[in-house]
Amino acid sequence: MKRGISVLLSLCVVVTAAYFTASKWAIRHETIMFKDPTRDARPVAVDVAVRFDKEMQADAGMIKLPVAILNHGNTVKFTEYSFLANVFAARGYLTISIQNDLPSDGPMVTKVGEIYVGRLPQYQRGITNIKFAIEEMKKRHPNADYSKLTMVGHSNGGDIAMYFAKQYPDEIKKVVTLDNLRVPFMTDGRFKILSFRSHDSQFKPDPGVVPDAEECEKAGITVVNTNFQHNDMRDTGPEKAKDSIQAMLDKFLADTDSDVAAVDTRNAPPKILEPGPVSLYVPIEKRQTFTDKVKKSLSLTKTETKKDPSITN
Repeated sequence: MKRGISVLLSLCVVVTAAYFTASKWAIRHETIMFKDPTRDARPVAVDVAVRFDKEMQADAGMIKLPVAILNHGNTVKFTEYSFLANVFAARGYLTISIQNDLPSDGPMVTKVGEIYVGRLPQYQRGITNIKFAIEEMKKRHPNADYSKLTMVGHSNGGDIAMYFAKQYPDEIKKVVTLDNLRVPFMTDGRFKILSFRSHDSQFKPDPGVVPDAEECEKAGITVVNTNFQHNDMRDTGPEKAKDSIQAMLDKFLADTDSDVAAVDTRNAPPKILEPGPVSLYVPIEKRQTFTDKVKKSLSLTKTETKKDPSITN
């Protein structure tokens, strides 16, 4: 029986890896540099990952993209989690990886006895970066759902994700952490949580961070205990670790997005009867041309489908 389960899991990993290998070519990555005027023009770089087809549908007002925010670990760059960003993008998310730390920032110091062992200033700075980046992204990608976020993070970034969820629970859809060590999980069951844990003697969570199995079951928390090292959970980690995490993450998203799927268009306006807004990047004259084409298409469609008007639905 155990051998059969192992074979099945291995097959899932292989299929998922093949899927993301193929789909990642349809994913667009873009690095954008914002500057926060309220913090002396502090630079806040983001890496955006989004599927080409979903971006086009969102720009045309056909769908709203779900949003995932990725937070990097301490001393790790925001671009070193593309293996995670591609999973979300492949499922139709607008994925935003944020650079929370700068070389000019002071070093993160552990202070035993203080709240979160002295890491609170880093979490607060991370939240400020997230809030600022979201406001800037709304200008570039207005057709995305920023009201319900999926927060993701590795190590210190996982703690930032969990701390954000504690401060703004009504703005959270779900949380995914990879070996966060300081901020305790929320256990009120308001949203789903997936957490990958390492098998690493140097990186152990503080007492009370990870709930016990019974509490996890009640709160809808999925804890995945892996055999990987703490630093394996990023792009520089071994392929086996990344493939395994991708497979489990994809399954989690498939299960938790079943009520509002990433490609769901049920809440979008009808494609022909109400075309919706056009991408902000399209010049005014081109937008008028697009509108004229839609009107012409609508007129032709009504003429050709008088006997069966349901064809336009």
